[in-house]
Amino acid sequence: MVELDHPITSEKSIDDNYKLVLDLDRLVPCVQGGTVKEKISDEEVKAEIRVKMGAMSMRFAGTVSVVEHDDAAHTALLRVKSREVGGSGHANADVTFTLSDGGGNIHTAAQITGKAASMGEGTVATVLDALIRDFTANFAAAV
Repeated sequence: MVELDHPITSEKSIDDNYKLVLDLDRLVPCVQGGTVKEKISDEEVKAEIRVKMGAMSMRFAGTVSVVEHDDAAHTALLRVKSREVGGSGHANADVTFTLSDGGGNIHTAAQITGKAASMGEGTVATVLDALIRDFTANFAAAV
């Protein structure tokens, strides 16, 4: 299990940021290599992500779901469940958004298995950290 916390800085209003978190069609592409493949409902999509770890490039496919959200507190828990395409590994994560004026925080608790995990927890954490940092920049720039 890898757990990471990242600040979000955004000039958008707390309500606009919260709407973005709950709009999976707009949120998933904020992740580098992330695409929505099919909308299951307003709170769940089938998605895919391509991730580069060192010399390896992997593709994970699965679902992203809004598991719970509190409109008054501007918090949301998203759950990612994915399997490595053509492999035996998986990448699952609970991502908690806690928004405030000027941005907020993202807490990620991820479980990675398979080829990606075999590279070591340090490498996994470094790649995940870079992915989330990139996400926060894209999140802040999203319209």
